Amino acid sequence: MRTNRPLSYLSSLFLPFPTMFSDTPFPSKRQKTSPDKTSDFFEYLPDDLLLSILCKLSATASSPSDFINVLVTCKRLNSLGLHSLVLSKASHKTFSVKPQNWCDSVHRFLKHCADAGNVEACYTLGMIRFYCLQNRGSGASLMAKAAMNSHAPALYSLAVIQFNGSGGTKSDKDLRAGVALCARAAFLGHIDALRELGHCLQDGYGVKQNVAEGRRFLLQANARELAAVLSGSNNKRPWNLPVPHPRLRLGTGTGCPLLSDYGCNVPASETHPASKFLSEWFEIRSGSLGPGMRLCSHWGCGRPETRRHEFRRCSVCGVVNYCSRACQALDWKFRHKAECAPVERWLNDDGEEVAGEDGGGDAVMMANS
Repeated sequence: MRTNRPLSYLSSLFLPFPTMFSDTPFPSKRQKTSPDKTSDFFEYLPDDLLLSILCKLSATASSPSDFINVLVTCKRLNSLGLHSLVLSKASHKTFSVKPQNWCDSVHRFLKHCADAGNVEACYTLGMIRFYCLQNRGSGASLMAKAAMNSHAPALYSLAVIQFNGSGGTKSDKDLRAGVALCARAAFLGHIDALRELGHCLQDGYGVKQNVAEGRRFLLQANARELAAVLSGSNNKRPWNLPVPHPRLRLGTGTGCPLLSDYGCNVPASETHPASKFLSEWFEIRSGSLGPGMRLCSHWGCGRPETRRHEFRRCSVCGVVNYCSRACQALDWKFRHKAECAPVERWLNDDGEEVAGEDGGGDAVMMANS
């Protein structure tokens, strides 16, 4: 017997069992479940997978261009690349910038990284704001944020600020706070903090004097520095060969003879990008320092004075000045030991005579340790 029922009714009899009794209407067109040959596979990648890839990229990028080239590829990558999770993982090489290229957009990008919780960005932007842009409060706050996350360079930089009373007056020095911050950074393995703490203990500066303990910290700093060099991938020296004594190589600029106690010489350690930025910033903006202001004489530091006579001068020659005992020890063994010429008296920036260590606390003795 013929029926006038439509063909769609007959086709529904061959549908799977759940579909026949489903409340949803029969779709008029099959939905696309997989991309065809002409579609873009990138559009079907989930955001979580792309975020994971971008986090890995930002953490391993060797230069800002490696990261920026991805951001400018498309709108989706640009949006996901600025995600807080990606920015929090960015390495210091991802947002490293030359002082001559500093601008508002770079400042904003660094701030976005710092707001995302990137401790390296907090420290770098904090150093730039404190010393270069002279925004002391904001810069110290950013460094403190990094220090609370156990960032050793930030802890040490805050210790130097406390030792010198940077950003304030001479009465703002807090030696005990500086020693406490330095001890925390030394506990985390910061080599300059170990060396600074060793000199503080030897001299009784901000802490009870303990020469033997101070010497132990200095030897530990040297041993850690040697271990860092030996484990570095850029080490090309065959360490089983005899090495000339550092006193025979002074002035060559090929290494940093910190291990003279052990009779060997190690290559100079890589300068932190923040310190390198400070050095280059004040090199191209030499007039930005106030009258009578000086830079730390250690080549790897870059810190400037925030007030006149903040740093201590060499009590022997009066030519060089240092922000910390660690910088003094490094520069003494690397360069100044061969250049220092003792004089009876020397002139300050105003042309007034200043006696050695009795000239108002603006001098520091050069030690061989």
